[in-house]
Amino acid sequence: MFYISEIMTDGPQEYKNRLQQETYKALVQLKLPFERVDTDEAVTMEDCVLIDQKLNMKMVKTLFLCNRKKTIFYLFITTSEKAFDTKNFSNALGISRVSFAPAEMMEDMLGNKIGAATVFGTLLDLDRDVQVIIDKEVAKEKYYGCSDGTTTCYMKLKTSDIIDRFLPFAKHKPVIVEI
Repeated sequence: MFYISEIMTDGPQEYKNRLQQETYKALVQLKLPFERVDTDEAVTMEDCVLIDQKLNMKMVKTLFLCNRKKTIFYLFITTSEKAFDTKNFSNALGISRVSFAPAEMMEDMLGNKIGAATVFGTLLDLDRDVQVIIDKEVAKEKYYGCSDGTTTCYMKLKTSDIIDRFLPFAKHKPVIVEI
């Protein structure tokens, strides 16, 4: 059976990586309320269904994308049920086709591994190499569900706090698109 802890409103006792530590440091500094649960390792959207039910929200799907030359990067945040279509994404932004960026680049640039892509990775993107693209459907949701930078801790925050407070703090201006 998939383990999900009781809901907590504080950070973990020990951090599993630098990104997780920076995530909670930023949330405390910004005084952003959140709820979180510890879980067994969850790396697919199917794994997140039970987490969604526990936290009463919808987990977002976060994809790390790049152009063919691997010189332009995008963190695309969309709904969990929406299949990714590179043509629609590229058309919405008026750019050349994109593909998934290599896992090692995501780890180097955003501090997380496959399955743990999160908006909080922007805290480690000090050179502002990654453009944050948010699906309009996500922006309309009251709550935002995501990883804290690990594959074993998931959280619920207000979407408006992510867009209006967290991303400016991380010095990233999101682009909201309809796809």
